[in-house]
Amino acid sequence: MKQRLLWPWIVALILWSVAPMLWQLLTSLTRSDALVSTTLHWSDRWTLSHYRELLQGDPPFWRYLLNSTLVAGGTTLLTLSLAIPGAYGLAKLPDRLRRSVRLLIGAAALFPYVLLFLALLELARQLGWGNNLLLITIPYAALSMPLALLLLTAAFEGLPHDLEDAARMEGMTVLQRLRWILIPLITPASASTAVLVFLFAWNEYPIALTWISRSDLLTLPVAMARIAGSSIYAVPYGAYAAATVLGSIPLLVLVLLFQRQIVSGLTQGAVKG
Repeated sequence: MKQRLLWPWIVALILWSVAPMLWQLLTSLTRSDALVSTTLHWSDRWTLSHYRELLQGDPPFWRYLLNSTLVAGGTTLLTLSLAIPGAYGLAKLPDRLRRSVRLLIGAAALFPYVLLFLALLELARQLGWGNNLLLITIPYAALSMPLALLLLTAAFEGLPHDLEDAARMEGMTVLQRLRWILIPLITPASASTAVLVFLFAWNEYPIALTWISRSDLLTLPVAMARIAGSSIYAVPYGAYAAATVLGSIPLLVLVLLFQRQIVSGLTQGAVKG
């Protein structure tokens, strides 16, 4: 009986979550004149011209998707390669020291990184790091590191101590224990952390706006902002909606592929017994 009462709320929640995406999809398939007029017949309202405009542009829209994929993928790899050994070392600290360090890391994770905007811009100017998609992953990884450390430290702390003690008795080194035992066991937490880092790098706007000026190197958020402001006389709703649809497809695929690992990693340690 209780489950039947829950179904309407579940359906309403799903519709509430999916409605914005469906609205953007419909807008992207609607002719520009039909967006501001209700006199056109239903069958005459639809078009693929917005998608053709994006994909045939100079540079084409797929280039922005490729740039964002490169930046987000590089940021994820760099962050995990540093955060996993860092989280392991943090998990092995004495309890009092670990709590103090975790408090500092938590404060860093909550710090609004927009306040670092001018400092990062000056850093890029002094070091000549502008217009380089690989180098922009360095500040991205640094900003993602606190959250990654918190999630992965909790994962290492949730592993049985006897397991590592047994591996140590077998003569395995720290690197061997990490490679063959510990890292495979925290795969769900690593996957959920990777997805969160990827999403941050994919959606980041202020740093990409100031570090990258070449049109062929723009990431997706900056390119979409330029599409939205491409005309001073009208808002290109259709083109902007098409850009949001194309930009969300890789993220939807990523979440669908790793949804089990994400849920398992985020809930790891929540239930004991």
